Amino acid sequence: MSYRIDPRLPLTGEVRRILAEEIGKALVHLDAAHDRPEQGLHKCRKRLKSARALLRLVRSGDETFCRTENQCYRQVAALLAGPREATALVETIDRLTASFPKQSTGGGLDAVRDRLVARQHELHGGVGLDAAIAAAIAACEEGINRIDMLALPDQPEQAADVLAEGARITLRRARKALDKAGSRGEADDFHDLRKAAKTHGMHLSLLGRLWPTPIKVRRKAVDELGERLGELHDVFVMRELLDAADRPLGSPQETRLLSKLLKRSEKSLKKTCLAVATDLFGDSPRGSTRKLARKARDDLAAAPREDASAPGAAG
Repeated sequence: MSYRIDPRLPLTGEVRRILAEEIGKALVHLDAAHDRPEQGLHKCRKRLKSARALLRLVRSGDETFCRTENQCYRQVAALLAGPREATALVETIDRLTASFPKQSTGGGLDAVRDRLVARQHELHGGVGLDAAIAAAIAACEEGINRIDMLALPDQPEQAADVLAEGARITLRRARKALDKAGSRGEADDFHDLRKAAKTHGMHLSLLGRLWPTPIKVRRKAVDELGERLGELHDVFVMRELLDAADRPLGSPQETRLLSKLLKRSEKSLKKTCLAVATDLFGDSPRGSTRKLARKARDDLAAAPREDASAPGAAG
């Protein structure tokens, strides 16, 4: 089984299958997070993002179910955000050290890193994390029990329209965020662009050969853009901590080098992200998804319809 919609099978059954697989894997990672929180929480949040991308893709086919479940898994991800962010900030210091080796040779980032590691251990070792994991597990288990409530149109033409609409909305969101990031350059603009890019990348995987052009090269570029935007997001978070009144990262003297390197990194990442995002999302979302709708209708209509009651069939 895979994170890809099989056009030979009814859309409802395929979406139910994929959603159950992603939330089931999230539960496995949550269980592992008790012993290895860094890896478990990160992998769980990735599965939740995959589930939410799927729900966004088919939302127009069952608005109530998809909106409610998306909100549920957004809240679950928020429960785990603090511990994961603590790890990401340590990784940001390590990236800066690797990117600017000459400037970092004197240990100018060591004091900040020590504080961030201590913060990471505090968040990963407290009873609060256990409570968050327990709440996340309960929510995911309840979500799995609701999956059979999903009902989507399974006729090829209607199913194709649902998929094309979901893809179009995400591309439109990416284009809007790109325009704002290019003109204003605010952290929220790049964060919106990051979320849209990641969702689009997951949609490419879900749609597979239904996408009107080969996806391998585009998917690689989208994934790389997502990684760079993630690094930029961590830079923005770090700069907010630098400016916080309680100085959690240290005094201005202790964080002088960090501030300088963050500004250089931010400038470089913004330039790279805007260039790649323009190549990916500069075209009209409506034009791209009109081709998707036509191809999806043709492919879904031409695909042999497997018996949903047959062994191994989804549904």
